[in-house]
Amino acid sequence: MSNSNPKDNPWKAVALVSAIGLDMVICMFAGYGLGTLATKYLDDNPIWIVVGIMVGFVVGVLSIMMIIKKYTGDSNE
Repeated sequence: MSNSNPKDNPWKAVALVSAIGLDMVICMFAGYGLGTLATKYLDDNPIWIVVGIMVGFVVGVLSIMMIIKKYTGDSNE
């Protein structure tokens, strides 16, 4: 009856938003963990935790960019 595009599936949008949020949380927690380890083994300066979270944030953003590229089918770089 309707000629809908398979990419217009609302469940795919829900999956994309969930993947983006989960990816960011995992990357930032990993950064926190690495920052905590660096604080423990390097010089007990808590700045390493902040650096780890920021690195996790940057990695998360880059990963999200790759997820969105894959979802939209963008192949040019």
